[in-house]
Amino acid sequence: MNLLEIENLSLSIGDTPILKGVELTIAPGEVVGLVGESGSGKSMTALTIMRLLPHLARAEGRVAFDGIDILGASEDQMCALRGDDIGMVFQEPMTALNPVKTIGEQVAEGIRWHTKASRAEAEERARKILDRVGLPEAKFPLSRYPHELSGGQRQRVVIAIACALKPKLLIADEPTTALDVVLQAQILDLLRDLVSENRMGLLLISHDLAVVTEMADRLIILRNGEVMEAGDTARTLSEQQHPYTRELALASTHVPARPKPHLAGSAKPLLEVEGVGRDYPGRRKSLFRPAQPIRAVDDVSLTIEPAQSVALVGRSGCGKSTLARMILALDKPTAGTIRFRGEPITGKPESTLKPARRDMQVVFQDPYGSFDPRQKVEKLVAEPLHLLEKPPAKAERREMVAHALQEVGLSQRDMDKYPHEFSGGQRQRLSIARAIITRPKLVVADEPVSALDVSIRAQILDLFAELNQKLGIAYLFITHDLTVARAMADEVLVMHEGKIVERGRAAEVLDHPRSEAAQALVAAAPDLHRAIARKMQEQG
Repeated sequence: MNLLEIENLSLSIGDTPILKGVELTIAPGEVVGLVGESGSGKSMTALTIMRLLPHLARAEGRVAFDGIDILGASEDQMCALRGDDIGMVFQEPMTALNPVKTIGEQVAEGIRWHTKASRAEAEERARKILDRVGLPEAKFPLSRYPHELSGGQRQRVVIAIACALKPKLLIADEPTTALDVVLQAQILDLLRDLVSENRMGLLLISHDLAVVTEMADRLIILRNGEVMEAGDTARTLSEQQHPYTRELALASTHVPARPKPHLAGSAKPLLEVEGVGRDYPGRRKSLFRPAQPIRAVDDVSLTIEPAQSVALVGRSGCGKSTLARMILALDKPTAGTIRFRGEPITGKPESTLKPARRDMQVVFQDPYGSFDPRQKVEKLVAEPLHLLEKPPAKAERREMVAHALQEVGLSQRDMDKYPHEFSGGQRQRLSIARAIITRPKLVVADEPVSALDVSIRAQILDLFAELNQKLGIAYLFITHDLTVARAMADEVLVMHEGKIVERGRAAEVLDHPRSEAAQALVAAAPDLHRAIARKMQEQG
């Protein structure tokens, strides 16, 4: 008997159709992968199962969970099901967590709500599940708040909340997007164990075909709210009968063409980082003992040449983003020196950093979070223009914004729109347009494609490669995705516990890693072709 049955599900919001005749079943102990581009209806399918739909949504068809009619159930029935029998891991952990409650309170809350456990019993169970997802008591006490954790650590808390009551069905919506490859492998192993131990059904929603192939027994390919192809994972991906399945598989392994830019020779490095360290104040263990500082970055040195692409890879919390903030002069190092175009930028007053800020821009991981939602695109993209020696007048500024939008594949008409009117991939293009409008020499890209589906990811990587060739922009890619490092970087630096533990040409480091940290990253990195071959071997 199936745990979940969805038959001919159609969903519309107002007059806009979202899902069109979706069919899906999950048996106890089965993992089903739901794959598709942004806007294909993956998350709306999950929200329909949870009955967490917008007020204007109208669903038709049949959704049955363990014999219960989900679409016809009362809200009291759904409250009893959510968290207890159906758990959900949401894609964005920071919005899924309550910022004013500790992680212990939030994990224990569902346990106390659905059981008769006392506060102490609920906290003990919360501690055990947090240990299980890699947040041990010694480093992550229950008293910590979400803002005190990294993105990957917050995602582990969300998984702990969803799994605390051992639900019959777990819906995981992009559960590993924010995680480094080693932690991703650990979380996927944890989900496998939970499925095996508890005969739990798992609906795994992801844009990462390699991850889904590693995990799923069956695969459903969704596009524009319709099922394009469905079936056994190995067969679906090895035969690729539908053209859209072939498109997704090709985009997953896409490597941009990267012709070398034509540059006038320069003997000086563009960026020089020498012996840089950064300490943060630690917590006091007692009233009479001073707090020991926490070393986030420890004696790091690196150089970036003009038009060179360097990838900085490492696990969550290893110090990558802290180093990036110091390079961008947004944070001051405790020790060491940073020079940009031969000029020191460490310890200089803000008023003297204008030339460096003009020639050094950043692309953030979350493009939506980096934009003011109340401003139109013209103003957002034009923000860095105040750094120019002669800021342009209104007409010239508008022309420069239009040109920057065209360079990233958008239209002049987009200038009068707001950020919410764009897809995730388009918003990332907007953030790239903002970064290149001053014609910088260096762009720091902090996980620029981790939240994008595979086809948009391929387009953005192509765009980075094109801008490198056409404008001679140098890049520092901060990433935990080794496929991005392999595709985009001339040189790879491996960071571990605040130190650079390995460096070299991209192929050399990724094909023949020497350090334990690099070996762990390479071993844990998902690979689509390897995953398909393993699935086919398992099935004989």
